[in-house]
Amino acid sequence: MKRIKAACITQTLHFLLKEDLGSDYAKKLVQEEVKRYKEGLDRDRKKYRIISEETCPDGSVIIEIKKQYNTSPVGNYLD
Repeated sequence: MKRIKAACITQTLHFLLKEDLGSDYAKKLVQEEVKRYKEGLDRDRKKYRIISEETCPDGSVIIEIKKQYNTSPVGNYLD
């Protein structure tokens, strides 16, 4: 028999600008979306660690994140 002792998932997320909006407004919306995403992780009590967060020249944001997979324990993955 096997049991999961620890698990996590690594994701690279690209928050893109909406093309049909003005540049400044689209950049503001992206920043708000990133903020809501992080708040959602905290609200859901997901364990996570942001490895990198980069704002691209066009205003989009790329986040590389390690986070809890389902409700599995994360072990030392997030240390």
